Amino acid sequence: MDRITLSSLRYEGLVGAPEEERAFPQMLEVDLVIEADLAAAADSDALTDTIDYGPLVSLTERTLEGGSFATLEGLAGALVRGVLVAAPKAAAVTARVRKLAVPMDVSMDHAEVEVRRER
Repeated sequence: MDRITLSSLRYEGLVGAPEEERAFPQMLEVDLVIEADLAAAADSDALTDTIDYGPLVSLTERTLEGGSFATLEGLAGALVRGVLVAAPKAAAVTARVRKLAVPMDVSMDHAEVEVRRER
């Protein structure tokens, strides 16, 4: 299966299990991997034969900046469901969501969740 990958999309969003953590937006980072048969697009070089990722970037922005989630899993699930609706040619979608500033007394780069769904 062919893939379209959108890496390191960064937006502020409300995510956190305690309600206080959702009081202020946090910087989040998202990777989307869309699996689809891209043979027709590879042969034709036509946008109509592929998945236009512009609307998927907009969907990601709206989901992160307009929603509030208790968990990274909930956010990743919402992204995957949204992409499957917006991109009917997608056979599967993976969303990786990273919280870049984890409110814990430990040194770490980020916390990450990966959710993958197939049609």
